Amino acid sequence: MTSAQLRARVIAEWRGLSEAPPEVDRAVPVAEAIGKLMQTLGLQDRLKAEAVIAAWKEIVGEFVARNSAPRQLKDGVLFVSVLQPSLHFELERVWKREIVDKLKKRFGSRVVRDVKFRIG
Repeated sequence: MTSAQLRARVIAEWRGLSEAPPEVDRAVPVAEAIGKLMQTLGLQDRLKAEAVIAAWKEIVGEFVARNSAPRQLKDGVLFVSVLQPSLHFELERVWKREIVDKLKKRFGSRVVRDVKFRIG
């Protein structure tokens, strides 16, 4: 018998009742609990997609955001509809790398790997 067990036994006999073990605090932050629930339900990817779509205006700026709209995030590829062919060309050839870098920096390289622009 260890000294801790012996101590607990002596105290229990002296008091006439057993010493209840201290309760363990199992409280967790709400954000952590919701995150686990979303992952269990398979909605984690959807939550990330909504965050990427919501941040589109901040990442690309006012003008591009007015003339384009992110449609979906699927397997790390963000599909974006663009209204004008000239803007499509500009985004595809000039700004694509910078946009992808900003998205990766903000959301991580596993969430957004590429951006595909489509006219429509």
